[in-house]
Amino acid sequence: MSIFRELTEGLPRQAPGSAAATLRALGLVRGLPTAPRILDVGCGPGAQTVELARATSGWIVAVDIRQRFLDELTERAAAAGVLPHITTINTSMFDMDFGDRSFDLIWSEGAIYIQGFAAGLTAWRRFLRPGGWIVVSELTWLVPNPPAEAAEYWARNYPGMGSIERNTQLVAEAGFVSMDGFVLPTQDWWNNYYGPNERRVEELREKYADNPEVLATLDDASREHDLFRAYHEAYGYVFYVMRKPAA
Repeated sequence: MSIFRELTEGLPRQAPGSAAATLRALGLVRGLPTAPRILDVGCGPGAQTVELARATSGWIVAVDIRQRFLDELTERAAAAGVLPHITTINTSMFDMDFGDRSFDLIWSEGAIYIQGFAAGLTAWRRFLRPGGWIVVSELTWLVPNPPAEAAEYWARNYPGMGSIERNTQLVAEAGFVSMDGFVLPTQDWWNNYYGPNERRVEELREKYADNPEVLATLDDASREHDLFRAYHEAYGYVFYVMRKPAA
């Protein structure tokens, strides 16, 4: 198993978030059918997938490229009693081949960056029925002039990271309307994401104490945690909620 897999698998979430944030974002979506068809792109271990199934009684297609995450989602859904509402598909978001206008709602927490914010919105738009909604969470600059240390780190690790103003413009350019959203609270980073990840890092430091290459990777993970502690007012995850025009 690669060190990246050991760092990430078995954790509650693969990006900042919480059940409360998922439900808050869902509350900004209006006019869904009684049992909507939902596509969850880059679902990871599926904490938000289960919440969506509970809240909507919809039919969810959950897509991820890592089978371990899909297996974890299946276990969670079965325990929550919503497994009949969820279909998992092991495929890349780049290779999705659903029919046009197949879904009432497209959801993606912390994953659209893989395809790129603008590219993902543009590519996924055709899967959405007229009047349907897309909801994504995305790492975003919250200030116009971020601290140099944070800017340098994210320029290397996510050069496509934009501001709220820039992403709002990209939403409009992709042909969406009725944009809404909010910044995730700081605790949504620590409770289910960085907190568990920090504990995993310390476990792996002991396991790989004699492996300098792995320790360097773990040091970089710790640096990311420390940067957010220092500069959480400069960047964060933002939920973007938008609608495809009905005509």
